Amino acid sequence: MSQAVESHGASPPRSRTGRPLAGFFLDLAIAIGALLVLSFACGAVWAAFKGVQIVVQGGATDPASVMRALGEPGAIAMIWMTLVSTGGAALLVYGWRRRATREERAVSRQAIRRIGTWGWVVATGATTFLVSSGLGFLGQHFGIKPQPTNLALIEAAFAASPVFMLLFGVFIAPAYEELLFRRVLFGRLWASGRPWLGVLLSSAAFALMHEIPGTTGNSWQATGVLWLTYGFMGAAFAFVYWRTRTLWAAIGAHALNNAIALALLNLSAGN
Repeated sequence: MSQAVESHGASPPRSRTGRPLAGFFLDLAIAIGALLVLSFACGAVWAAFKGVQIVVQGGATDPASVMRALGEPGAIAMIWMTLVSTGGAALLVYGWRRRATREERAVSRQAIRRIGTWGWVVATGATTFLVSSGLGFLGQHFGIKPQPTNLALIEAAFAASPVFMLLFGVFIAPAYEELLFRRVLFGRLWASGRPWLGVLLSSAAFALMHEIPGTTGNSWQATGVLWLTYGFMGAAFAFVYWRTRTLWAAIGAHALNNAIALALLNLSAGN
């Protein structure tokens, strides 16, 4: 993973295709396909493990009874499935389509030694949290109550294992999300000389992957607020990557945003 994130230096990596926009959508399609396949595989592995456990414990013997007894994966199991499916998809597309060169990794290491880089990290992480909070409060002021799809899962997983969720939310998830959305998707259009188009499209993909239309109980107004929130976050992380020339900055800003959110979640749970 360290080689994967030490990616950009003084200039963006050269595009390996003459059609960067087609390459962008191909990267996105491969990532979605891999995510779906890995999600199905994770679900099958969980069901098989749970089924064997039920039979061994004597809870059921025939297949129909086992299927009824399976139930649904718990919060921690769902987080693990997310890690494997989304993280696996990110690593696949990165390794296949957008692997960093030795020169890119070298300049990235130089960038992370600059104090200014970490100033951008702190400013971006704090700004994304403040803006996302502001959009939420603004929505509530107008009677719109946006509820992130993954909030209930995060709360349940945090209650079950706070340490694991801190590791996942602050270190693991930001790394693979930045690898996919910033290094692979934004980076392809940046490399072709179209950074603003890269910011727009990668941020839209980031928002849509977090809030898939028609799969939540949110109203269209609430979904719009959430898309604005995730879209702004994606654009901010792309900008700090572009500005500092190292993916570590985007990961750091994303991690800081998540750390603040989890800290407040912990405080609210304790009250």
